[in-house]
Amino acid sequence: MKITKNATILLPVTLAFLLAGCGSTGNEASNEAASAQEKAGDEGAHADEGKITLSEDQIISAGIQLGRPMTGGSGTLELPATIEGDPEGTQVVSAAIGGRIVALTRNLGQSVGRGQTLAVIESREAAQLKGEVEASRARLALANSNLAREQRLFSQRVSPEQDLIAARTAAIEASIAYHQAQSQVSAAGGGGGGLNRLGITAPVSGQIISRSVVLGQTVAADAELYRVANLSSVSLSLNLQPADAGRVKPGNGVLVKAAGRQATARVSFVSPALDTQTRLVPVIAMLENGSGQWRVGEPVTASVQLSESGGDGAIRVPTTAVQTVENKSVVFVRTKTGFQAVPVMLGDNSGGSVIVRSGLKGTEQIATTNSFTLKAELGKGEAAHED
Repeated sequence: MKITKNATILLPVTLAFLLAGCGSTGNEASNEAASAQEKAGDEGAHADEGKITLSEDQIISAGIQLGRPMTGGSGTLELPATIEGDPEGTQVVSAAIGGRIVALTRNLGQSVGRGQTLAVIESREAAQLKGEVEASRARLALANSNLAREQRLFSQRVSPEQDLIAARTAAIEASIAYHQAQSQVSAAGGGGGGLNRLGITAPVSGQIISRSVVLGQTVAADAELYRVANLSSVSLSLNLQPADAGRVKPGNGVLVKAAGRQATARVSFVSPALDTQTRLVPVIAMLENGSGQWRVGEPVTASVQLSESGGDGAIRVPTTAVQTVENKSVVFVRTKTGFQAVPVMLGDNSGGSVIVRSGLKGTEQIATTNSFTLKAELGKGEAAHED
């Protein structure tokens, strides 16, 4: 084959272009692979973005309170509460007189019936009270005897009528004095088994929830000995932020939860004044306890049903639930492993709550109090990721 001079010159140039094309194709493939790897890494980082891993104990120690958005004018608020005795069913048993405790018949947790003796006090005052009863009883017996004699003499026309009237008056006065002495002993306790002893009885039926004395102790008048409570109904004590208290009314339901138990209570009282120490609003709810499953002093979790005027179907959250992260409003939604920062679009706010126009369905469990600690935790996670 004959090759011309021009062909000889073009052949190296053509080969150079072909080799450059092959090298370009290899570089493009390499760049595409690197881009795909980078994209996969970005997607993985994006999947973890906004996630915060916290245990249940860490959530509790951080003071984070949970609740649900208010939908259609209502919602719930979760917060810690304490079981207490029903104020109307709890009675303080005190010593009406001073003296020494010589007998205690009941201990903590034991049942007692109305009128049963709980303690016996020995004192000089008890002896005086009981002595007055015996003396007034003797005077009454004497006065009744004189009255009977005067009635007999008057019927025989031996004694004048004024003597009969005087005897009748003396008998009436002696009867009043006797009953007064008995009332004083009864007010102090009564019984006791001796002239210098008085028994202190239970004013109501129930259980002993407190005992403040020991055997042999000397107590002053009006000193507390026991507390007796009828625990068929107990109360739930909780405290609300002032912004939330306006959405809680008497009659609102409260879901009470503890380990393996739950029941429904009803709000009976919302204080019109803030507690001077905590600056929170005390609230009391009543809880049926016929089965005795709730114990006085037990800490529980209460989900309080909130009320809101309007009922326009909008989703509302407390303003304390909203934080700003990277110039975006977010709400921290509870997950199985902690929380997820969910971006939201906000609307008008009023009364300590704000409307969420998008981002939430209204059924999520969210952090309502101390959510700023989650924002700080999220910032730590992002800083570690950058490192």
